[in-house]
Amino acid sequence: MNYRHAFHAGNFADIAKHAILLAVLAAMKPERVLDTHAGAGLYDLDGEDARRTGEAELGVARLMADVGTPEVFASLKAAVARVNPDGGLRWYPGSPRLVVDALAPGASYAGFELHPDAHAQLAHALRAPPKGVRVETLKLDGYDEAARRTAADGGRTLLLVDPPFERADDYERVLALTAALNPATGALIWLPLKDLETFDAFLSRLEAQRPPSLSAAQVRIKPLDNPMRMNGCALVAVNLPDVDGATGTVCAWVADRLGGPGARGLVERLAG
Repeated sequence: MNYRHAFHAGNFADIAKHAILLAVLAAMKPERVLDTHAGAGLYDLDGEDARRTGEAELGVARLMADVGTPEVFASLKAAVARVNPDGGLRWYPGSPRLVVDALAPGASYAGFELHPDAHAQLAHALRAPPKGVRVETLKLDGYDEAARRTAADGGRTLLLVDPPFERADDYERVLALTAALNPATGALIWLPLKDLETFDAFLSRLEAQRPPSLSAAQVRIKPLDNPMRMNGCALVAVNLPDVDGATGTVCAWVADRLGGPGARGLVERLAG
C-alpha cells in the first residue's frame, strides 16, 4: 500500500493523528521530538495532489465547519486557523509544523525526509520556528537516524513513526525501533488499517517486547473486509502518558462524523 502525505492531507486519518499527537505533546512536554517520516510539513489543499483525492473536503473541512466539536480538537482547529490567517482553508499543517509550534523554548525537533521535493518543502515550512526551539530537517533514513539518536541521552523524547508503507519491511523496521527504546523515549506510531490480521500480528509482536505502557487506538471508517484498501487507521502509543480519554473522544468523533456505515472508534490499553 502507498500512503503519500500530500495526496491525503487533511483527511480523516490526519484529523485523528494530529488531534491525538497534540494531546500527547501537551501531556508529555517532550524535550526532543524525532520524526522518522516528516513529509512536507505544510500542505496546499488547493494543490494538484490534494485536489486529486478531495479527501480534505471530507476531513478537515468538516472539522472546521463543526462548531460543536469536543474540546480535544481545539488545539488542532487553532493550528489550522493560524496557517490560514486570511480565513478560508487553503493550507493544512502536517505533524512537523504542529510539533514545532507546540514545543517549549529549549526543546528540539528533528525531521527526517528522504524525498527531495518533500525535504525542500519541509525546510521551508519550518524556516521560522518559535524562539528558543531548535529545528533540524535532514534528508536521512528516519529509521536509522532515529535509532542512532534514541541510543544517546537526549532527555524526554517523543518518537513519531509515520511511514507511507511503500516498503515491504516497514512493519519490521518499526518493531526494531520500538525494541530499542530507552526509558526516556516514547513512541507514537501511525498505521493503516486494512485488515485485522495484519494489525493484530503487529500488536502481538509489540506486546511481546513488554513495553512499560502500550495502547492502541483505531478509527474504522469502513468494514475491515478489503485488505487492498485503507479501511481506517490506528495510532499506537508506546511508553507515553495516558491520554486514552482524549484519544477515545477523538476516535469516536472521527468515526461518527467522517466515517461511513458501520464506522467505529475504539481504544484498547494493552499494557501499563
